[in-house]
Amino acid sequence: MCAIQYGCQTYTWQMSYDKYSQRLDRIIDVVAEAGFAGIEAEVCMLGPYNEDPARLAGDLQEKGLALAAICLVCDWLAPKETPEESAEADRVIAMLQSHFPGTILALCQMPQTDRGNLAERQDNCIACSNAIGRRAADSGVRTAFHPNSPEGSVFRIAEDYKVLMDGLDTSVVGFAPDAGHIAKGGMDPVAIFQEYGPAIRHVHFKDMRQDGTWAEMGAGDIDFAGIVSALEQNNYQGWIMVEDESPRAEVDPDAVTRANGEYLKARFI
Repeated sequence: MCAIQYGCQTYTWQMSYDKYSQRLDRIIDVVAEAGFAGIEAEVCMLGPYNEDPARLAGDLQEKGLALAAICLVCDWLAPKETPEESAEADRVIAMLQSHFPGTILALCQMPQTDRGNLAERQDNCIACSNAIGRRAADSGVRTAFHPNSPEGSVFRIAEDYKVLMDGLDTSVVGFAPDAGHIAKGGMDPVAIFQEYGPAIRHVHFKDMRQDGTWAEMGAGDIDFAGIVSALEQNNYQGWIMVEDESPRAEVDPDAVTRANGEYLKARFI
């Protein structure tokens, strides 16, 4: 039995936020129909499930899906979390501890408009992430940090990744690399997965063309087979979440998800 499982991240629908922010129940149906084993939701996409996580657990079980991860997105601009950031992290940790044992808490910093005061902002984000990871670990919740690639991201290029991985307390905060964001930052995804393999706790897939535009799975130039091979060489036993940001996903996320499910089933599942 393969130790790697495949699921979907809700950002594919979040790009049409007004339409889907309260419809995670419908998204769950599509993900199950597409043949995936799990789902990762950003906190903002939980909708009414924020107030009723037991219902979410039941709805996922009914469709045969696991909650692979919940993604918490905050600013983390100060050396310590703000009271609001700390309270929200603790709320999500408590939700996972009570209702979703084994689910990853994925941490993702909200990009700003530029990369000013880069070193200070990197240090602050790392410090806040480590603090959350330690509290989560005390509650039996596993955590991983997910870098992204917008122009205002402070963990965007190879030098940033070195700072991140040197600063994270990987005993409590794992690495959650995204193949698309790595390529967008001018790096070779396979090489990054090989270099940081032992720290990887969670994975995102999205495809990108050589011109830097997002593509549906298999329509771009990222070597997913090479990444899976690198993960297997490091005995990775976790989730790969598809997070399609292609132009078609912006207008028809359901159809893209079904097509991505067929792509993965033909090659990996």
